[in-house]
Amino acid sequence: MLTKCEGIVIRSTDYGETNKIINIYTREFGKIGVMARGAKKPSSRLAAISQLFTYGHFLIQTSKGLGTLQQGEMISSMRAIREDIFKTAYASYIVELLDKSVEDKKTNPYLFELLYMTLQYINEDYDMDIMTNIFEMKMLNVLGMYPIMNQCALCGEKEGRFAFSIRENGIICHRCFEKDPYHLALSQPAIKLLRLFYYFDIGRLGNISVKPETKKELRNTISMYYDEYSGLHLKSKRFLDQIDHLRQSFDRN
Repeated sequence: MLTKCEGIVIRSTDYGETNKIINIYTREFGKIGVMARGAKKPSSRLAAISQLFTYGHFLIQTSKGLGTLQQGEMISSMRAIREDIFKTAYASYIVELLDKSVEDKKTNPYLFELLYMTLQYINEDYDMDIMTNIFEMKMLNVLGMYPIMNQCALCGEKEGRFAFSIRENGIICHRCFEKDPYHLALSQPAIKLLRLFYYFDIGRLGNISVKPETKKELRNTISMYYDEYSGLHLKSKRFLDQIDHLRQSFDRN
């Protein structure tokens, strides 16, 4: 049966001399895998549509096993991402995080929209660090991680100074700092941004300007939280960390 869907290529694996197996995250069906026969040939009509990060409409011959990609209509190649090594590194981490976090054929239109908008913002030159942090915070619930971000995880207080507690799974107020001697003493702007990224609608994103020191706090906190609770070990995360050090050295020069 032929099925048409809207999707984004999140993984591409060579198969034999001329074929590819691609994973597409679709609006209609969630994550699906398909064979793209001949897609490695530059002259193939499937060569462009099967590239990583490509957003488009896909016509698939479905079967009990792996489906077959018959044709595709590109909506966006996410060209700016593919032509910039730093954007590629961030986008690769985002699609691998999604790929490793969801099961096959589990429909989630909200998650599709989150993926599309995150990649599109990076493609349009929004801050890569911030877009990645927003995506990471939005993915927590998908992974079954539910940090308490709207009040103190210990006493329920909503006013005061706050820190982040990995052990207590959320923010804690200054009255409870001594109950977790290993709490992360973040700046209040970093706390506010963690809360904002977790709750707000990414479709309403405006221009966000964040100081480098605050970005470092966000990156370290989210990374530590993922390391503690997610169980994920992503190759793209190691590469992203390396490329980020390289980018920072360029910025300093």
